[in-house]
Amino acid sequence: MPDASKKNEFQQQAQQKRPPIVVEFWDFLKHNKKWWLLPILLILLLLGLIILLSGTAVAPFLYPLF
Repeated sequence: MPDASKKNEFQQQAQQKRPPIVVEFWDFLKHNKKWWLLPILLILLLLGLIILLSGTAVAPFLYPLF
């Protein structure tokens, strides 16, 4: 049977507000030393941004880039 203090600590941690996904990802990179993931993520975000903007009025300005 778990301690009352452990149960209380678990409940306190469960009620804490979660950090944003960017902060969680940064902590993951920092603690696990997975720095090679950062360029992959940046390229994926850039491609997603280009795809998102290709359907807007910005599209004529994107075509000369490719």
